[in-house]
Amino acid sequence: MSWRKEEGRAERGYHHGNLKEALLQAALRLIGEKGPAGFTFADAARLAGVSPAAPYRHFRDRDDLLSSIAQRGFEEFEGLLTKAWDDGRPDTLTAFERVGKAYLSFAREEPAFYSAMFESGIPADLNPALMAASERAFGIIRAAAERLAALTPPGLPRPPALMMALHIWSMSHGVASLFARGDAARRKLPMSAEDLLEAEVLIYLRGLGFPADRGPPRPKDQTGQKPAGQASAPAGPWGTPK
Repeated sequence: MSWRKEEGRAERGYHHGNLKEALLQAALRLIGEKGPAGFTFADAARLAGVSPAAPYRHFRDRDDLLSSIAQRGFEEFEGLLTKAWDDGRPDTLTAFERVGKAYLSFAREEPAFYSAMFESGIPADLNPALMAASERAFGIIRAAAERLAALTPPGLPRPPALMMALHIWSMSHGVASLFARGDAARRKLPMSAEDLLEAEVLIYLRGLGFPADRGPPRPKDQTGQKPAGQASAPAGPWGTPK
């Protein structure tokens, strides 16, 4: 998204009847520059080119403006995660890995939305639309966790899907906050955000008793069968994909 002043003036003109969108875009820019706590309601009005009183036509206060931005962010986030999950196709592991990459990609490419969603301190339950959007996004992570839980190796207790989803969500947020963000908080580490998240998830699942080594696919002979005497890959999420 471009934030050049010339484009901003053309797009946010109040006389074009686009005040609400102008304020949202102005606030997004301020969040990107100063963080969700670094600007006032009046700052957003000033950047949008309107009077300090004009924002009250659409928003109760600054928190209401931030919650609207967070809601839009979660709606975009949900769409991205839904596309990545693709109902678990072609298999649970591949789809799950795509979801993790999509999470980090959103944090990296939409840092202002991400900050409004997770770092603004706005209680989601104060805005029913925001709450619903955040729950739908989390629902994608929970769906993936339910599929993973179904792959629990025989003889092990099946972990609650909600617990797994909460842990995976928390790990994804931790990695994103550490160095997958596109702002000044990004840190240089000797591995990518995607590799770090995969390692953390592997460690977590290993702690639950899942096989730790996913391993490469086994070679097959010309008939498509495994060579005689070759052991089968272990069942479960890090063995044969299901």
